[in-house]
Amino acid sequence: MQNNENTNENITTVQDTVVLQTDESAKNGQDKCPKCGATDISLNVKTGKLRCNFCRHEFEPQKVEGLVTDLNKLQGTVLASGTQNIVQDTSNIITLKCESCGAEVVIDTASATQARCHWCRNTLSINQQIPNGAIPDVVLPFAISKEDAKKEIAKFVGKRKFFAHPKFKKEFTTENIMGVYLPYMLVDINSHVNLSGSGEHQTRTYYQGSGENTRVYYDADLYHVEREFDLVIEGLTVESSSDKLNNTSSNKTNNVINAIMPFDLENCVRFNSNYLKGYTSERRDVNVDALKPIVDTQSKDVARFSANQTIETYDRGVAWSNQQVDVKGQQWKAAYLPVWLYSYLQVNGNNKILHYVAVNARTKEAMGSVPIHMPLLIGLSILVELLGVLAMIFIDFKYNWLFLLAGFIYFFIMFTRYRNTNARHTYETETKTNISNLRKVDQFIKSEKGLTNPKISGVNNTHVEGESLGNQLLNTLMEQNPLASVIKDSTNQRKE
Repeated sequence: MQNNENTNENITTVQDTVVLQTDESAKNGQDKCPKCGATDISLNVKTGKLRCNFCRHEFEPQKVEGLVTDLNKLQGTVLASGTQNIVQDTSNIITLKCESCGAEVVIDTASATQARCHWCRNTLSINQQIPNGAIPDVVLPFAISKEDAKKEIAKFVGKRKFFAHPKFKKEFTTENIMGVYLPYMLVDINSHVNLSGSGEHQTRTYYQGSGENTRVYYDADLYHVEREFDLVIEGLTVESSSDKLNNTSSNKTNNVINAIMPFDLENCVRFNSNYLKGYTSERRDVNVDALKPIVDTQSKDVARFSANQTIETYDRGVAWSNQQVDVKGQQWKAAYLPVWLYSYLQVNGNNKILHYVAVNARTKEAMGSVPIHMPLLIGLSILVELLGVLAMIFIDFKYNWLFLLAGFIYFFIMFTRYRNTNARHTYETETKTNISNLRKVDQFIKSEKGLTNPKISGVNNTHVEGESLGNQLLNTLMEQNPLASVIKDSTNQRKE
């Protein structure tokens, strides 16, 4: 992209995009304690402040200045400078000259943003952004200690020991967990939403027939429904690592890392290399243009779910035939967010699966995948299936054929509890939003009798387009299965 002539001290206009330089006044070299001048500085997890390890002085974090804070006034596209396109041929190797002794210190930004001078032992830091994705705009400091994270991981795995693979149980230890800053894009959106369609309110449920011929019917009132409103979305969070974006990988359980969100993004501070001391980090390798389709899809999901609080009377759902989200403004920031991560490589012949157990280093939210001893799980599922067959024979129950599914349901519940293949960040409900200028239309059309479907035809007000096909299929099956509530309740307990 080419710069326009409009260029200010901190803001550069690139075509229709405003780029805000978030590392203004930052410098590479020595970050010195304002009290004693020492460079050995690190994060105090208990307070969230940087602390001098020599005199123990603590200083307040810096916030990024110049970003749009009143998102109702956000117009156009605002890019914080840490989100700009990565220049592929940029060298990862940065050479800094030590201010104290004059020695030259080499830092490989692919794996670190700090290094000690080999002569005077002062710490040198990279704080200015370089075009290789290594320096974000903001960082959210660790707030959970390693010991607390070890307890959460041990508790999570401890509740899943029965079907865990024997080799995993033997080798499991929390001593090798790592604190990792993972790269994300944080997107604020100012939009106008216009939805229209049909909604149904159930007025009666009744049964006809007897025995196996019994059928359930519904009466409902049909309405034409419209919802129009301004919507602000704050901090929509998307992975900006190509590896972690792949939530359907067959050899890595990346989805469990996604599932520990959301983070308390309001506590993000301006990037400083000292926050990374003692932790590892993963560099961003995906540009804004590649992430825009994901953000567009997820923002539409958020808009649809935001409208649900205004259509609660339609207990049979709403089928939106027109869904329009007009984006008036977007603001992008590159961020490092903190995660405690345990990993275990399961090898089965030529197949390898990297299992993760992750802990949100701000909230203690834990999610993970535990290798399963499949012979044991299959054996017990067969036993449950046999008991289900006996129950079908001897128990007088209108839907006794459902007992034939007992073994399959048991297998599904246990597999889900241990592997959590469907775990994800429910961004559509967990992202911060604000609705204003709401306009509602609820126009009665007619009363309907003898409906056989428990939901309105074409219902989509709770549909998530950003879900994987597997999750969509699962949700469809659960809505149609009479035992859906049992499965859903069990699945919701997987985080415990």
